[in-house]
Amino acid sequence: MIAELVFMMGQFEARFPANLLYSKNHMWALPNATAKSLRFGLSAYAVRLLQDVYFLDLVVEPGMLLASRQEIGSIESKKAESSLYAPVAGEVIAINENLLNDPTAINLDKYGDGWLFELNDSYQSQLLTPEQYIGHLKSAWEIAQRTIKGQANVDS
Repeated sequence: MIAELVFMMGQFEARFPANLLYSKNHMWALPNATAKSLRFGLSAYAVRLLQDVYFLDLVVEPGMLLASRQEIGSIESKKAESSLYAPVAGEVIAINENLLNDPTAINLDKYGDGWLFELNDSYQSQLLTPEQYIGHLKSAWEIAQRTIKGQANVDS
């Protein structure tokens, strides 16, 4: 069994496998040394905030070169419609075509069949360890709570 780190989102647990890397835009990355690629998906934190993803549109395709933070598509859920951005720069190696027809795997198997796309691993060093990602979440949690509660513009 793979070790996991846990971040408490109020009363809900968000679990993060310790064998993955993470980005500040709440994506996980699974390094594949053989293919020299990184497979990306949405972290438990992102999926919990979105709740019940029902639509995914990726506007990237294999062979495309992406800049870091370049818009790569959009996602819709019960809670929000959001743009998706590349966590790092790189060349798109593959996209998960199955999710374009049925994105429920993002909800049910976020760290497995719910992967979104693969990039070459040239920029792997820009990603966070699980411990660094948990630190990032802790520092951003207060802002996230206010946003969830619709109080993002209220001074504390």
